Amino acid sequence: MIAQLRGSLVHKTPVDVVIDCGGVGYQVSVSTITSDKLPDVGAPVTLLTMMIVREDAQQLFGFLSDAERDIFKLLISISGIGPKIAITILSAGNLPELQDTIMRGDLSRLQKLPGVGKKTAERIIVELRDKIGKVEGFEESPEDAIASATQRDVREETLAAMVKLGYQRAAADKAIKSALQADPNVQFTVEQLLRKALRNVLR
Repeated sequence: MIAQLRGSLVHKTPVDVVIDCGGVGYQVSVSTITSDKLPDVGAPVTLLTMMIVREDAQQLFGFLSDAERDIFKLLISISGIGPKIAITILSAGNLPELQDTIMRGDLSRLQKLPGVGKKTAERIIVELRDKIGKVEGFEESPEDAIASATQRDVREETLAAMVKLGYQRAAADKAIKSALQADPNVQFTVEQLLRKALRNVLR
């Protein structure tokens, strides 16, 4: 099993990256939490990873912290939650917020996540309420970076990322518009706008 990758970041989107390790490029799915903290393309990077092996595919998931990987493992232990939904859940907010939501048993907030219905949300609370409180090592988000792309490109990439995460296109577009209207003078990066739009969906 591949537990860690160290190499050069050769491709980066809000939901996946490619890391060149000695001439071999590994595609890794990541949450927006991790993507937002990654350096620019071309820089060296180290990711903790977890490989999910199935009959029809082998997929790598990457994390910058043990805490995020630990929560990912807890989430996929729940019946009805696969790795894609787990990454989407991690992308919807920061880790302390997710931990607090589960520990408080906030069923309504959990049900707003794509792929999480009432029964799944109930299972998350029942099975993880005690376990998730023991996860430590959360990192604070870095200061917002200055956007390097035009806002039109940022908006289009953000919309594509939300659709890829499982949100309906209309709902994603509405959340993005709300985020932009709330801060009309801010030049967002894709990662920043995606995080804000995901928070709007959960309100």
